[in-house]
Amino acid sequence: MKLIALAVALAMTGTAAIAQDTAPAPAAPAAPTAGQTVDDPVGGYQPATPPMSVAPAPGQQVIFQASPSPTEAYPPPPPLQSYPICKRGQFDNCRQRGG
Repeated sequence: MKLIALAVALAMTGTAAIAQDTAPAPAAPAAPTAGQTVDDPVGGYQPATPPMSVAPAPGQQVIFQASPSPTEAYPPPPPLQSYPICKRGQFDNCRQRGG
């Protein structure tokens, strides 16, 4: 968190302003390797697009906002009235025998 604040302070004063004139060329998609499946993307699970469409203008105030907690972003489902004993091969919405 301190590094982010330091980077913002340096960027606002202009001492660490680094301009990038050209965007890097997109890499050609590579063939899957031996341990990689079709569902596993080559570039990893990084976002396909940048977080902002354009860079902020010089002097523009940049506000950093924390992401919501996992329980806020993906709330758990409400509990069921009852949970029956699991049948063979069933693992969800049931309870195990003997406990």
